[in-house]
Amino acid sequence: MTKESVRLGTVQETLLIPLYGRALDAAARRPVLGDDAARAMVARIDYDFAKFRGPSLGGSVLRSAIFDGWVRRFLTAHPDGTVVELGAGLSTRSRRLDNGRARWFDLDLPDTVELRAKFLADSERTTTLAASVLDTDWHERVAETGGPYFFLSEAVLLYFEPAQVRSAVQALGARFPGSALSFDTCGHALMSRQDRNPVFRAVDARMTWTCDDPRALEDWGIRLDETRTFATPQPEVGRGWPWRHRYGLPVLARLAPPTVNAYRMNLFTLETAR
Repeated sequence: MTKESVRLGTVQETLLIPLYGRALDAAARRPVLGDDAARAMVARIDYDFAKFRGPSLGGSVLRSAIFDGWVRRFLTAHPDGTVVELGAGLSTRSRRLDNGRARWFDLDLPDTVELRAKFLADSERTTTLAASVLDTDWHERVAETGGPYFFLSEAVLLYFEPAQVRSAVQALGARFPGSALSFDTCGHALMSRQDRNPVFRAVDARMTWTCDDPRALEDWGIRLDETRTFATPQPEVGRGWPWRHRYGLPVLARLAPPTVNAYRMNLFTLETAR
């Protein structure tokens, strides 16, 4: 089998970390996501995935499960809605959660889109957009569907400067007020330890945007509806996790709070920019 080569930018290379995490999960006896497509992609990509080690691989799977939970809720309430993944990488969410009716947009930079096209083809309801989260030109393409809209950005905004994150979020709020937006945040206590994380020792990229309290972001004109940690997933999501996660992570959150509680998955409602 001929393998696909990888030519990605420094930050874009980090998309291979959650991909490998999902592939390992798919091979587990009791998988959380069961993403067999991720396992197939890893087998076809010419890259030294074995250099990624440590708990962040499993963490990326649990993070995806929490975001999946919110998308499922949205599609239950709005089966004909539109889901937009900002910085999709090689995420299979638009395939994994598709209900046969929703519209999906997977947005990422051109080099990532080029790699993504080798594995995940567009369909009548699934569209890949080559653009930056910081751009606004793509807003009108998404708006054509008429909504309602669910925007999510998983492990992407953390690599931008604070002013860039605020600008991107407020631009969405101005164009899509009332829509749902979910993204992860990381506090200083955990962010300062990136160089100790085995997966980050394997890449050059580093996260830059820190946020200790996601409620403080309401000053941007967004409303925090829900915030979760690995120890506090949605009940319907946590029930599908192996016992070592369901019971072990709450214990770890008490014994070593920054390890678990400084990293959060958040669900907001977009309001008008302030």
